[in-house]
Amino acid sequence: MSIEARYNEAKKQYKKWNIDVDQVLKELKKVPISIHCWQGDDIGGFEVNQQELSGGIDVTGNYPGKATTPEELRNDIEKALSLIPGKHRINLHAIYAETDGEVVDRDQLEPKHFEKWVNWAKQHELGLDFNPTLFSHSKADDGLTLAHPDKQIRDFWIEHCKASRNIAAYFGKELGTPALTNIWIPDGYKDIPSDRLTPRKRLKESLDEIFADTIDEKYNLDAVESKLFGIGSEAYVVGSHEFYMGYALKNNKLCLLDTGHYHPTEVVSNKISSMLLYSNKLALHVSRPVRWDSDHVVILDDELREIGLEIVRNGALDKVSIGLDFFDASINRVAAWTIGTRNMIKALLLAMLTPNEYLKQLQEEGNFTDRLALMEEFKTYPFGAIWDYYCEISDVPVGETWLDEVKHYEQTVLKHR
Repeated sequence: MSIEARYNEAKKQYKKWNIDVDQVLKELKKVPISIHCWQGDDIGGFEVNQQELSGGIDVTGNYPGKATTPEELRNDIEKALSLIPGKHRINLHAIYAETDGEVVDRDQLEPKHFEKWVNWAKQHELGLDFNPTLFSHSKADDGLTLAHPDKQIRDFWIEHCKASRNIAAYFGKELGTPALTNIWIPDGYKDIPSDRLTPRKRLKESLDEIFADTIDEKYNLDAVESKLFGIGSEAYVVGSHEFYMGYALKNNKLCLLDTGHYHPTEVVSNKISSMLLYSNKLALHVSRPVRWDSDHVVILDDELREIGLEIVRNGALDKVSIGLDFFDASINRVAAWTIGTRNMIKALLLAMLTPNEYLKQLQEEGNFTDRLALMEEFKTYPFGAIWDYYCEISDVPVGETWLDEVKHYEQTVLKHR
């Protein structure tokens, strides 16, 4: 049976529940995923005075073919995009600036240092998002940046974040879609602090100074990202969830929830509905923690499916900015992008192929038997036929055939680096 024939048969089953599959695919096509560039080069970046990875971040593995130039990285991203259905965004860190051999410290970065990224994004009709890089730098060696006791160090990082917001606004103006600028810092202490409040006061003051300049939200959206702990900040992180949730809500910023930044038994999917009650917009970094914030490639596990459901069933596809954040150097990096992004899209599609309104009605009526039965039955509905058809009409490989293209790319391109 052809892909289209299987699709038409599957549509009949979903139609029984008033799910218009053709319309679902039209809506899914409108949802961009912000794909992180740093999977392609193990968060190395292209600074002339490139420094060792720090800030509690570690990339394990040494799979051949890592991108070592901006051109290689962009080519690898293009390859991954050719295997992923839909039109998406690319998320950059400040360390991916191109300064043509000139040493430019991070507080001096300008839009011109990202002109090649913008021209490339225009060529491929991509939006760009941005992150100031507050790690892997001599002024972050002791694990403190915006909350540092030394005002000179705080001021350096404040200027870097200000510069980053201006760069993001440049992206937004040039590309016609606002860039999300997300601030994450590694600040914290390895052992039990004697004062938790003062560093948080300094962080609040630093953020207030960073956001003092108003930038039109047509061009730039500001987000702040929390974390529970990290290597070197096991006992205390200045930018906790409570800190950033309060700051974001009070100052009309996006609160960004990273799925790896919470307790092992704490899930982001359970936070989304609560956050949406108090905030018009929310941002996600979707990763996969294995016992800790280990940033494994996203798989179609229960939590990813629940994240998709919480976004879709609450009508929040236009309220939640979905970004990815994982880095695995033990497998083919183009494959990592492809697996993770396709799985994020699959989770959304599964949620859109669920009779959410009817299931809500059953819950309100107290009919928990039917609710549970149907939620379980829909796990084996012919979702695969819908996914395959979506890939086919999107001109990307169907099923596992994308892996053949990755293997060919590895043999013809990656092995020669």
